[in-house]
Amino acid sequence: MSLVLIPPEVSEPAEALWSACVQRLANELPAQQFNTWIRPLAAQVSQTADSVTLVLPSRFKLDCIRNQYAARIAAALQAVAGQPVALELVLASRPGVRKAASPASSNTPQSLQSEPLWISADGSADAQAEPAFAAPTAAKAKLPEPTHRLNGGLTFATLVEGTANRMARAAAMHVAHHPGQLYNPLFIYGGVGLGKTHLMHAIGNQLLAGRAAAKVLYIHAEQFVTDVVKSYQRKTFDEFKARYHSLDLLLIDDVQFFANKERTQEEFFNAFEALLAKKSHIVMTSDTYPKGLTDIHERLVSRFDAGLTVAIEPPELEMRVAILLSKAEAEAAALPEDVAFFVAKNVRSNVRELEGALRKILAYSRFNHKEVSIALAREALRDLLSIQNRQISVENIQKTVADFYKIKVADMYSRKRPANIARPRQIAMFLAKELTQKSLPEIGELFGGRDHTTVLHAVRKIAAERQTLSELNQQLHVLEQTLKG
Repeated sequence: MSLVLIPPEVSEPAEALWSACVQRLANELPAQQFNTWIRPLAAQVSQTADSVTLVLPSRFKLDCIRNQYAARIAAALQAVAGQPVALELVLASRPGVRKAASPASSNTPQSLQSEPLWISADGSADAQAEPAFAAPTAAKAKLPEPTHRLNGGLTFATLVEGTANRMARAAAMHVAHHPGQLYNPLFIYGGVGLGKTHLMHAIGNQLLAGRAAAKVLYIHAEQFVTDVVKSYQRKTFDEFKARYHSLDLLLIDDVQFFANKERTQEEFFNAFEALLAKKSHIVMTSDTYPKGLTDIHERLVSRFDAGLTVAIEPPELEMRVAILLSKAEAEAAALPEDVAFFVAKNVRSNVRELEGALRKILAYSRFNHKEVSIALAREALRDLLSIQNRQISVENIQKTVADFYKIKVADMYSRKRPANIARPRQIAMFLAKELTQKSLPEIGELFGGRDHTTVLHAVRKIAAERQTLSELNQQLHVLEQTLKG
C-alpha cells in the first residue's frame, strides 16, 4: 500500500480527505491555535482513505498534538469521511539514524519512527490496538514518557490575559524567551485556581519550542520532598544532585509545602545556588508572598525575594467572561455572551470554579437536549446561586463583629490601635477571608485602605490562636453562626 506525504494546503482529489479535515478544523479552532498546531502538519493518507498518519518533527510537538488535538482531528476525519478513520502519530527520526531494511521501504519515507498510539473517532486511545495500516519501515517502539512533566496544552496562547494576571504573564514571557537573565528567580503567588500553574507550564513549553534540547523540569514541591526522602533512604544523593543541579529551567509549584522540612529546605537551597551559579532559571509559585511564608528558613526566603515577585489576583468581570468564552470555544460549544456574563457575575473566585460552572451548564444542556440560555444556566447552577444569594458581605461582618465586641463600626476603618479595637478588627479580617471570596488586597481596602500584608498577618494570627484559645474559638463560632444565619 503506497502512501502520499502531503502538506495541509494541498487539495488535489487524492488528498481530499485531509484537505477537508484541515478546512473543518480551521473553522472550529481559534486562528492562533490552528496556525500554530494544525496548519504545519504533514499527513500520510492511505489510498483507501481509511487511515491517516501525522508526521511530527519533535517529541514535544507529538505530545502536544496527542494530548490536545488528536481526538478532535480524529473526529473531524470521521465527520468528513462518513466512517471511522484510523489516526496514527509518528515521530520523524533524527538524521543519520539507520533503519532496518524493509521490502517496501522504497515507497515510504525512511525518516519515521512510529508512536504506537491509535485514536478512534470517539477520542479513545489504545497503545496496543492494531492500526488499519502501518508504514512498512515504522518501528513499533514506545516513546519514553517526557521527563519535563509539562502539559503541552498549557501555553501562553491558551491563557486568557487580563488585569489580574498581566504583570505575571509579561514576566513569564520574558523568562521564557530570555532564561537566566532578568527576574531570576521569578516568584508568582496568589490563591487557588488563578493560573499560577498554567503560567509555569507556559514558560516551559515556550522555552522548549525554541530550544528543544533544554533541560526543563516542572515539579510540585511535594514531589521534591519525596525525591529528597528517597535519596536519603537509597543513599543516591549523587543522582539527586546530578538531576536537579543540571537543569536549565526549574519550575516548582507550591513552595509553601517546604514548611518544617529542614533537610528538604537544605537540599533546595543547594539546588537553588547551583542553578543560579550556572545561570539557569528558577520559577516558583506559592499561596503567599515570600516574606509571608512560615516555617521556612530565612536564608531561603531571602533567595525567593531576590528576583521578581508578582501576584495573580482573582479575575475581574471582563476577564471572567473572556475565560468562559475561550473555554467554550475550546470545547466546540456555543455559549451566548449574555450567558457568559450571567455566569461571570455569579462565579467570582477563580478560574477553576468558572470551568466547573461551564461544564455543568454544557452537561445540563446535552442531557436535557436544550440550547444554552440564561434560564438553563440558572437551572443548572441553582445550588451555586442559592449559596451566592446568601453570600456574606465584608460590611455585614464588620457590623456584626463591632456589635459583638461593643465598638463602633467606624473603628474597623480607623488607624486606632488599642487592644480593645485592634483585636476585633483582626477577627473581622479573619472572618472576611474565611466567609467571603474577597482577595487580601480587597479586604485591606475595605478596612481603611490597609496593606494586604496586614490582613494576612491578622488572618494567620487568629487562625493560630483559635487552635489554642477555647474562649476565642467559642466567640468565632458564635460570630460565624450569626453571620450564616
